[in-house]
Amino acid sequence: MTRLPGRLTRQVPTAVRTLVVLTLILGGLYPLAVTGVAQAFFHDRASGSIVRENGKNVGSALIGQLFTDRNGNPVRKYFQSRPSAAGDGYDPLSTSARNLGPEDVVDSPGRPSLLTQVCARSKAVGELEGVSGARPYCTTDGVGAVLKVFPAVGPVARAVSVNQPCPVRPFLSIYQGVKVECASPDGDYATGRTVPVRGDVRAVVPPDAVAASGSGLDPHISVAYAELQAPRVARERGLAPAAVEALIREHTMGRALGFMGEPAVNVLELNLALDRALGKER
Repeated sequence: MTRLPGRLTRQVPTAVRTLVVLTLILGGLYPLAVTGVAQAFFHDRASGSIVRENGKNVGSALIGQLFTDRNGNPVRKYFQSRPSAAGDGYDPLSTSARNLGPEDVVDSPGRPSLLTQVCARSKAVGELEGVSGARPYCTTDGVGAVLKVFPAVGPVARAVSVNQPCPVRPFLSIYQGVKVECASPDGDYATGRTVPVRGDVRAVVPPDAVAASGSGLDPHISVAYAELQAPRVARERGLAPAAVEALIREHTMGRALGFMGEPAVNVLELNLALDRALGKER
């Protein structure tokens, strides 16, 4: 029978005792201490900042949610949240980044580019709020205003509006003296030079109405987006616009530490306040 060296024999009990002690401290006492401190001093946040209304859990103050009907259409009497790219919307288990950036401007089969997603959202918000949904680098039909020009280097001989499949009329008739074509559904335009066209428009719809947050869980919207929605909400609820504006101000959070970020409005809390205000009037 092989015997362990004397030094190793002495080290094994020490290692076992160390494992047990560290397990008790780091796996038991430390988590209990942290949980105890969190519950004692930060109970609301530690418990998920659950918002209750009439004895029921209606959401979290830290995680956004959709205010849409079963078909995904906005419920017009509620303020709408910003877009979410987390799963089907505000899914805490699907918050991984999509890694789409400013260069993602050309649509591909089955997947609109980030630019087209922004354009489509801006158009939809504009229609909902009764304002212009026009945006730089967007066409009037809500896709990215992007050309592919050929050859990639040198004078332009051909120009294609790649995000507007035929028979749609291209957003631009002529580019550098060349007639702009609509895109053939089976066309290959990879070798062309990508040219986003800005257009001479000013965006009315705020950025947070068309772009998802990094986490996809942001429960807040900008004051500008809340004010854009205020006339619709007041009209749908039969409330005075001034009353809705007052509720927005009441539920506007200031900058973190007084200087970080921008003022923001918690959508869930604002909508609950609207429900309570309407109940009082009735």
